[in-house]
Amino acid sequence: MTQHELSPIDRIADARRREMAIEHLLFGTLRFLAQRHPELLDKLEVSLAHLWDKADDVPRDDEAVRDVARVFLKSLRADA
Repeated sequence: MTQHELSPIDRIADARRREMAIEHLLFGTLRFLAQRHPELLDKLEVSLAHLWDKADDVPRDDEAVRDVARVFLKSLRADA
């Protein structure tokens, strides 16, 4: 079954699964790098000012996207 043949619910579930897998792999990679290069988390923290929500409609919320990244970084710092 291709992506176009999936029901809307199945497409949402598929997107969520991809998001979870990518988050897991990215978190593990960043944790590995941060253990070897502690300054990486500081540089990422500074870069959050440039992070924004790419949505063009009403639910666009740049600060909410930054908040998600801050939580992610806080968790990485706790693991360090």
